[in-house]
This record gives sequence, C-alpha cells and structure tokens, in this order.
Amino acid sequence: MSGSAATAPGSVAVIGAGAGLSAAVARLFAREGHPVTLGARNPDKLADLCAETGAQALACDAVDPDAVDRFFDAVAAAQGVPEVVVFNPSARSRGPVAELDREAVRHSLMVSCYAGFLVGQRAARDMLAAGRGSILFTGASASVKGFAQSAPFAMGKFGLRGLAQSMARELAPKNIHVAHFVIDGGIGRPNPDPREGRGGPDSQLDPDAIAAAYLFAHRQPRSAWTWEFELRPWTESF
Repeated sequence: MSGSAATAPGSVAVIGAGAGLSAAVARLFAREGHPVTLGARNPDKLADLCAETGAQALACDAVDPDAVDRFFDAVAAAQGVPEVVVFNPSARSRGPVAELDREAVRHSLMVSCYAGFLVGQRAARDMLAAGRGSILFTGASASVKGFAQSAPFAMGKFGLRGLAQSMARELAPKNIHVAHFVIDGGIGRPNPDPREGRGGPDSQLDPDAIAAAYLFAHRQPRSAWTWEFELRPWTESF
C-alpha cells in the first residue's frame, strides 16, 4: 500500500465509469470503506450504481483538460485528494488501414491515450502534494500486440502502456504506485448474451475478479510494487 501508516481509507476516483468493470471497481472499493467518485460524460446513467454504492457521479469528458481539472477539483473539495485513481476509457475504430477514417482514428487516440495523460498528469500533481497514491490504468491485449484491422486501438493502448511505464519509473520513488493492467480476453457483461461463455466456465474475465486485482495492486507493500499485471481467463491462449 502507498505509505506505511494505517489511516482511514482514502477517496477513489474512477474515470470512464460504466456498467461493467468500472462498476465492479466502484462496488469493491466502496465495500472496503473508500468514498468513491465516478466520472463519465453522462453521469446520469450512473444513478443506480450511485444508489447502490453511495458513490457520487460527476461529468468528466476525459479528453478535455478543463473538464478533467474540474472533476479533480470537485473530488478534492468533497472527499479529499484521491488516494486511488482508475483510468478506464477507451475507443475503437476498426477496418483496413488504407480505409480508416482519419477523424475516427484521431478520436480513438484522444480517448485511449491522450485522456490517460490528462488524467494521469492531474492525479500525479495532486498525489505528489499529498505524498501518496495509486494510479491504475486499464489496458488491453492491444497494449502489447497489434491485431489486423485494429491499428487505432493498438496505437492508443500502446501509447497508454508507455505512459504508465514512464510514470511508474518516475513516481515510484515518490511513493506513488502506477500500475497498468493488460486485460487479455473478453470481460463478462452484467447481462450477457446466452451465446457468450461458450468456451466453458470462466472463459471470460469476471469484472469482480479484475476489480480484486486492482485493490490488490493498491494494497501491495511498496517494497514489492508491480508496475504491470496481465489478467486473462484460463482458457485464453497467449
């Protein structure tokens, strides 16, 4: 865990919140006593999750520097500087590289990578002043291998991984744990299509299990921090 003294659980900010992994993260950290703030472009969609967890939901367009600053200012004013920041947004545009829409590619890079920089930079500024914290980035298989007809997603996720690695090396000596998660496989949905899971039990990543890994990362003793985790179902080849 960042720091060594036992204190009350600090606040958690989850950016790019939705009904899947982000919701699992919010539920787990809330159960562990952390005040949780959820950031999304449309916070109204999070009303049920807020009612369930006691979280607050705020508007946050993660590609807008001013919106990111407003979000972090509001979190700090209501719950203190976040002890944990989880970055979860991503965007895809698929197709043959010769036919990709250039604006769609730009959007993918902005959401998957540049937004990670904006959130990571602001989190780092606040945590440096506080002297502790964990910044957790959600990656994907595309963080380490570019698939055919998926160049924009690979570019964004490769960039996010590079950001996380650089930040981890810079900030670890300052008591800020930066970790990147390679989510290598499909994440199960709250209400899955009956055709999903055809690979057998646990053939998709359980969002609650991923959330548990995020909590574990935050609680790692700083004498043995990990900067990257690879998570995949036991049936997934790699």
